[in-house]
Amino acid sequence: MSEKPARISYTRPSITEREVAYATDAAANGWGERCYDYINRFEDGFRAYLGVDHAIATSSCTGAMHMGLAALGIGSGDEVILADTNWIATAAPIAHLGATPVFVDILPDSWCIDPAEVERHITPKTKAIIATHIYGNLCDMDRLLEISRRHGIAIVEDAAEAIGSSWHGRRAGSMGLFGTFSFHGTKTLTTGEGGMFVTSDAALFEKVLTLSNHGRARNQKKQFWPDEVGFKYKMSNIQAALGCAQLERIKDLTTRKREILATYAEKLKAYQSISLNPQRAGTVNGAWMPTAVFDPAIGISREMLQQAFSAANIDARVFFHPLTSLPMFTERRENRHAYDIPERAINLPSYHDMTEDEIDRVARIVIDLVHSRTAAEPRPAKSA
Repeated sequence: MSEKPARISYTRPSITEREVAYATDAAANGWGERCYDYINRFEDGFRAYLGVDHAIATSSCTGAMHMGLAALGIGSGDEVILADTNWIATAAPIAHLGATPVFVDILPDSWCIDPAEVERHITPKTKAIIATHIYGNLCDMDRLLEISRRHGIAIVEDAAEAIGSSWHGRRAGSMGLFGTFSFHGTKTLTTGEGGMFVTSDAALFEKVLTLSNHGRARNQKKQFWPDEVGFKYKMSNIQAALGCAQLERIKDLTTRKREILATYAEKLKAYQSISLNPQRAGTVNGAWMPTAVFDPAIGISREMLQQAFSAANIDARVFFHPLTSLPMFTERRENRHAYDIPERAINLPSYHDMTEDEIDRVARIVIDLVHSRTAAEPRPAKSA
């Protein structure tokens, strides 16, 4: 019986001696007067990297989104428009605030929110539009920002998966009224768990800063005196130390992600029935999660993909289910792309230390599955 090949993970962080040294220093010395040293340093560095005026490190992207929407005064009776293709974390803060998430369809090429559907669903109750840059792909920010200006409705960027992505020279997360990022262990830049709230709006920053500290305003002189009921979504100094080290390596981390996507694209370019993460002219795709979407004509399903990867000892993630297919929301099958694409798509492994042979193993599963369904496309020679 042949030995099973080594398992290929779908993602894992890139941790070097620098991250270990910074985290060790924070654990040993980052207390008392130094308890915010790495947090302040991480926020300052991230703000500079993104090109925004303000940044607040948080315990998660979800927490950042929750505070940002709360600071906008969103609550009962309000509506927030977002793509049906999303992780639950984008919709949860809307529900927690008592507002109504309005789920709309996605574009078939970018898999991001469809601006035409956004405009079609705007009502007098609409208080915000969330632009989720899914898998590192970019929303059409020009159209969304034009809608925002015309209707006076805030654009919020969910850039949880889009560090390293940019839209015509502007980094993802820096264009809306505020942006949020995730540093979960699966992300390109990680702090284990964690997130970031960013904005260039000074008043909104002050509001979120107060909310982030149990409602205690920074100019409040009374000790332990909250001015309102706030939140506790803080990042720890040790997590921020990891973030500082990762941020110093951000160019290499994002470059490697893009290299992996480009390698998949090269290996699969002969197959017109496979679409990968797009990159429009003038934009940069941060390539957090390379994703293959198969032409419906060849009949490759999500379940077939999962079975093939599992048999090859390769970890692969399914494309996000439409949120309205979940039991807590009302089904909206009119969002046809959001319902159709996940049925014939798979996220491909893309951790930073993947070797050429490992990428080839993944690509081979895809190619062999295509050839099991059709003989119409050429089979390239196995790479050396």
